[in-house]
Amino acid sequence: MNANAIDAVLRESVDKGEVAGVVAMAANADGTLYQGAFGRRSAGSDATMTQDTVFWIHSMTKAITGTACMQLVEQGKLDLDTPAARLMPALAAPQVLEGFDAAGEPRLRPARGTVTLRNLLTHTSGFVYDTWNANQLAYTQKKGLPRLGSFTDPAGVMPLAFDPGTQWQYGIGIDWAGKLAEAASGTSLDAYFRANVFAPLGMKDTGYALTDAIRARLAGHHDRQADGSLKPGPFEPPQDPASFNGGGGLYSTAGDYMRFLRMLLRGGALDGARLLKPETVAAMAQNHIGDVLVGKLHAALPAMSNDVELYPDIPKKWGLTFLINTRDVPGARRAGSLAWAGLRNTYFWLDPATGIAGVLLTQVLPFADASVLGLLDRFERAVYAGVA
Repeated sequence: MNANAIDAVLRESVDKGEVAGVVAMAANADGTLYQGAFGRRSAGSDATMTQDTVFWIHSMTKAITGTACMQLVEQGKLDLDTPAARLMPALAAPQVLEGFDAAGEPRLRPARGTVTLRNLLTHTSGFVYDTWNANQLAYTQKKGLPRLGSFTDPAGVMPLAFDPGTQWQYGIGIDWAGKLAEAASGTSLDAYFRANVFAPLGMKDTGYALTDAIRARLAGHHDRQADGSLKPGPFEPPQDPASFNGGGGLYSTAGDYMRFLRMLLRGGALDGARLLKPETVAAMAQNHIGDVLVGKLHAALPAMSNDVELYPDIPKKWGLTFLINTRDVPGARRAGSLAWAGLRNTYFWLDPATGIAGVLLTQVLPFADASVLGLLDRFERAVYAGVA
């Protein structure tokens, strides 16, 4: 592995002002191939970015929730295709939002079909994010509801954007999957993760709430300005939440998250701790949306996200919480690689064909930032060039 070449890629991005700071890591099943940290934790600060800097990883939480759900599937406490309403009665009668009438009132109808755990883990349930769905955004604003809605009261359950199983659209389904995991396990998602994922893997810097010691290593938040510059702003992940979201909310470090990815690379076990059976890990990496394709996400809240379509020339599928590219990316990840990201431009990939996993962490809004995506691509190519 040519660490100097990878260092140069990351350092150049900082020097150009594309990011204030970045932490990146690559590994295989046996251990670390590369790790680097460059720049500052926050633009204009004296705090140097270090390998143990803590980031809010947002939707990189989803893969951990999927792992928890599949542990419970192995135990017979959850089932991928049983109606979710068996454990979450609030999902017994979902409705589909078809639009709005002339007076601006929502037009709703009963959903055709039932919502299952497989739907929730693959974003085919019909639950969407208003960040990328204008109708959902208009609905939440019209009703004065919190953006994620209620997970217990049927009257507060967000409507679906389509009938379950008929389309793919990124959304709050994995938040619902987290609630199923809580119902099946009899404990909070926070407690479940700590006992069944973080402790076995030694992920000591990952969680929903910050200790004082970990807060001292927190990366600062930045907003991308129209001229391309970065504006730092006050930010801290919410503490003592009333509930824990399976779709986001965790903080972590590159090293911690890489231990999670290496567990998956090793078929569900790491350093003597087995979290999943090998056949379960293999199943999570398969296409679970059939002929449906992962499509482009159109930003409804541009302050939060740009339009999103990773690898637009490659047909994409979804596994049990992972994006799957169906063709090789020249010079980079192979077909069948698993990936996703977090809202503040944190990214990971896991390539079963080559046995390589990578993590790249920044703290920038809006999501799908062109500069960070370019950096991710250059970092990934440098990693693969180093092992070719």
